[in-house]
Amino acid sequence: MRFPPLWLTLAHDAVMAAAAFIGAVVLRVGWEAFEDRPELMGSGTALFVAIALLSNRLTGLHRGVWRYTALTDLLTIAKAATLTVAGFAMVMFLVQRGDFLPRTSLFYAWGLLILLLIAGRAVYRGIKERSASALLSAAREPVVVIGAGDEADLFLASLHRSHAPYRVVALIDERERRKGQAIRGVRVEGGIDALPALLERLAARDQAPQKLILAQADAKPEAVRRLLELAQSLSLPLVRVPRLTDFRAGDAPVQLQPVALEDLLGRPPLPLDRAPLENLVRGRRVLVTGAGGSIGAELVRQIAALGPEHLTLLDASEYALYAIDLQVSETHPALPRVAVLADVRDAARISRVFTDARPDLVFHAAAIKHVPLAEANPLECFATNILGSRIVAEASRAVGARAMVQISTDKAVNPTNVMGASKRVAEMWAQAQDLTENSGTRCVLVRFGNVLGSTGSVIPLFQRQLQRGGPLTVTHAEITRYFMTIAEAVELVLHASAYGTTDAAAPGRIFVLDMGEPVKIIELARQMIRLHGLRPEVDIPIEITGLRPGEKLYEELFHDAETLDPTPVAGVRLAAPRTVALTDLTRDLDALAGAIGRGDTRAAFDILHRLVPEFSPSSAS
Repeated sequence: MRFPPLWLTLAHDAVMAAAAFIGAVVLRVGWEAFEDRPELMGSGTALFVAIALLSNRLTGLHRGVWRYTALTDLLTIAKAATLTVAGFAMVMFLVQRGDFLPRTSLFYAWGLLILLLIAGRAVYRGIKERSASALLSAAREPVVVIGAGDEADLFLASLHRSHAPYRVVALIDERERRKGQAIRGVRVEGGIDALPALLERLAARDQAPQKLILAQADAKPEAVRRLLELAQSLSLPLVRVPRLTDFRAGDAPVQLQPVALEDLLGRPPLPLDRAPLENLVRGRRVLVTGAGGSIGAELVRQIAALGPEHLTLLDASEYALYAIDLQVSETHPALPRVAVLADVRDAARISRVFTDARPDLVFHAAAIKHVPLAEANPLECFATNILGSRIVAEASRAVGARAMVQISTDKAVNPTNVMGASKRVAEMWAQAQDLTENSGTRCVLVRFGNVLGSTGSVIPLFQRQLQRGGPLTVTHAEITRYFMTIAEAVELVLHASAYGTTDAAAPGRIFVLDMGEPVKIIELARQMIRLHGLRPEVDIPIEITGLRPGEKLYEELFHDAETLDPTPVAGVRLAAPRTVALTDLTRDLDALAGAIGRGDTRAAFDILHRLVPEFSPSSAS
């Protein structure tokens, strides 16, 4: 059923058309025009109304829902009025050559018709919104919105047209010039420091807010942390509005979201050009190893969106491979792809897979990454991270791939653990391959630190511990790590890959992602506790458990001896670490493969120490 019904819409528009025509004649000529020509009042008005109704139907004006009258409807009204006046003038000219009516009266009729059609709809919308607001106001819980920009405006607009259980009683914004201004009738009361006094005034008026709502997409992490601490001290939950692109139209209530860890630790998005990524991937055959892991899966998602000719997903984990393959099938059903269950340590299997896939680009993300597990299983770590990387690189060259992109880690710098040392050797192999003359395959190395929420990282651990009611365990009070979001890291990996495959200065060097400032893990634990509305050390304890085998107090993104140069890509730098001749490295890796095959851990470590003399396990203590 239409609100108002179709018959009421037609009746309203007919009356408004008649009033516009009569009003235009009176304004231009006066009532004597109808006295001199009685037929003008009857047949002239009727003809104008008929043409107006026909014009409304032709332009679709009658289909508009009055309650949601907006700018597009106003444009439709203007089109309908223009069509009406033009049609009426044409008929009058054909019938009586229009001599009985001054031409300028048609301009009056056009303006009046627009005003009257708009007025009726605007009054109806105002009445409906006011009545709905009055009915729901008492049931809606009062809230204070942080931010007085586009997000706040959209949030307020969505409340007016939906049944969301919120009533905004005040706005807060750090910009001094916004103080005293209003958005949709809600006043900006000042900055964050004004919150405590504002809450007291609102409580005195029985409008004490039940939650704080962050509506500021560009809020800096330090501001969000400060706001979260203040909200906790005021015993108020802090949530945030969706992104601008996630707001829903119509009556759908806005879905508030919890403040995420990325909001507290994230950085302003870098202004990156997407064109190089499309030039790198579009129309090419791409293979991703470790496709089911945190980094590998995000690589798959972003690559799939860039239009490759074919995508091969390779992983040793059946479930992880199934999950990412299912996701791609849902988001990009037309993309040709194949999911391959394979281990990068199986040279014969990898060779067959690469021969069948014929990849132009290979992204090698498969690795053993968990430090304590690598310490406990060093030969498995060496086999995957070192020999597996060698196998993938050689398979890439054998099929003539344009580039193999090796994902490395900050733990490869001055390594104190098996995982970091193994990744440094993998770096050295990729460097040696890249410096080989007459090689048609580029080996691009990208090194970065931790990503938020990756498998086996501290954040999922903290989440599980919080679900159990604590305590949160931190290995050392001073331990720090670099963090960035998975999406940001992968986008920078793709940009580095695009630059590395074309720049003549890149061979043998390592792209290092700018990770920002390191974060204390104990502070990370406190922030996660606050995100759950709890108090660190009071509601949830934090325990110091001691450094684990191979664990460093802090990570380094580059070695002191590595020279760093900028690149055209914001957030990416080039490092030039020492390299090893391919023949010497080949001999050592062959010996390492023999030691692994014999299960000779001591021999394997001897080779590792020879390759990575800075490897110092004792420094973890």
